[in-house]
Amino acid sequence: MQTEIDPRNLIGRKAFDRNGTKIGTIDEIYLDDATGVPEWAAIRTGLFSRDAFVPLEPSELIDGTLRVPFERALIKDAPDFGVGRHLSPEQELQLYHHYGLDVAPPPPVPDHDFGKLAGTDDT
Repeated sequence: MQTEIDPRNLIGRKAFDRNGTKIGTIDEIYLDDATGVPEWAAIRTGLFSRDAFVPLEPSELIDGTLRVPFERALIKDAPDFGVGRHLSPEQELQLYHHYGLDVAPPPPVPDHDFGKLAGTDDT
């Protein structure tokens, strides 16, 4: 999300889907463990409903509201991990896949020559 706003100031703001339909109100912001950059918003989707996680990238802050570039139905169907707890890397991966977002693959393991394989006889 391209903004200089303090992530704590996002809490309580309204969120809308790509069609301008209200999704709900931002309850919590989740930061990336490695960078500390705001990565996910938990949005309360209704009075007696649950929180839905939405990615802050590629969402935009426009006129004090969060505009999420996905359909409301997709957002409401996002995996439910509960709020107030840490998102594991596996949970984040599930969310990225749910929204069809590309996730950078982990860097390749260097190819090292560690010597002979067990059970081979090269003498």
